[in-house]
Amino acid sequence: MAEILVLAAHPQLQHSRITRHLMRALRNLATGATTGATTGATTGATTQPPSRIELRDLYARYPDYLIDVAAEQQALAAARLVVWLHPVYWYSMPPLMKLWLDEVFAFGWAYGPGGVALCGKDLWLVASTGGPASSYHPTSYNRYFFDAFLPPYEQTAALTGLRWLPPLLLHGTQTVTELELTQHSDTFVQRLMSWPDWPEIAALPATLPCTVPGDARPAARS
Repeated sequence: MAEILVLAAHPQLQHSRITRHLMRALRNLATGATTGATTGATTGATTQPPSRIELRDLYARYPDYLIDVAAEQQALAAARLVVWLHPVYWYSMPPLMKLWLDEVFAFGWAYGPGGVALCGKDLWLVASTGGPASSYHPTSYNRYFFDAFLPPYEQTAALTGLRWLPPLLLHGTQTVTELELTQHSDTFVQRLMSWPDWPEIAALPATLPCTVPGDARPAARS
């Protein structure tokens, strides 16, 4: 099991520019290709990054949406850094990733009484938006700064004892240049390979516990 678990979710990966590019960058690590060459041909669907990193393509893994909860929990339990890699869909995550979250972050396992499996690990969001950064502004069509859409992610981390790391975002995916995309991909790989030695981590506040009482959910009925 790898200490860095990258969970990628894109419903139409064949049409993706950003997510597919970042996944290819990870696979190129396994072949010794330079990160600047991530625009080259893919190394194959079964190729995996170095053993420190495990890449899981959720849509390839669960085309029927039947998630193997035990397998996903086992991978999470072994990891120290969990990465959510996905495009932003309606100000949130793609549907399969939301289902994955609903089923895998179970009461009594990820939160609630006895739910300490994720405590002390890190969570890093790597996301992309079709709209440019300027569209996430009170005077533009998205009406809010992008940070306004992050509290559900941050609270999910807090509730499960995960440390929320500053996200890596790329806006304007419809118009981003190949050079900008390659630079973003290089940053993504460099950050993964240098984790946890990020300068800003030392300045992050401690994760405050969110205690969920046992009676927060009704007992299962026979």
